Amino acid sequence: MDNTYQVLGIMRGTTVDGPGFRTSIYLAGCSHACPGCHNPQSWNPEGGSPMTLEEIMEIVREEDFDVTLSGGDPLFNPESTRILIHALKNDGRNVWVYTGFTIEEIEADATLSEAVSEADAIVEGPFIAALRDPDLLFRGSSNQRIIKKNF
Repeated sequence: MDNTYQVLGIMRGTTVDGPGFRTSIYLAGCSHACPGCHNPQSWNPEGGSPMTLEEIMEIVREEDFDVTLSGGDPLFNPESTRILIHALKNDGRNVWVYTGFTIEEIEADATLSEAVSEADAIVEGPFIAALRDPDLLFRGSSNQRIIKKNF
């Protein structure tokens, strides 16, 4: 693994993707194709720009906030995400992961489960436009759940 990530963007100092000020890293690639997705261009795994793990960590350290991984879907490339989460945790960061997979799907798949094993929380489940609720904290639709560590 060359530790290169396709990064759609990095939002510095955001408060919408988890508790407190956070650095949100949006990774390219998603296979869920949720109808009503607010960012369908994120589905392309070749979208964004390549960044090394070291480049990402430099920005995270510069900002000095906890981190949220979103996309796309970070679990589109679970091994890369596992490595990134491990590096972030070793750097003392609280890490949230947004994914279209449900916790049941994650727990049933060893690769997905391992990828998020060090995460502090995941916001799970596909976006469902009919269940969209702008008043939900850190979620887009009411089917999505925030799963805390120890899952």
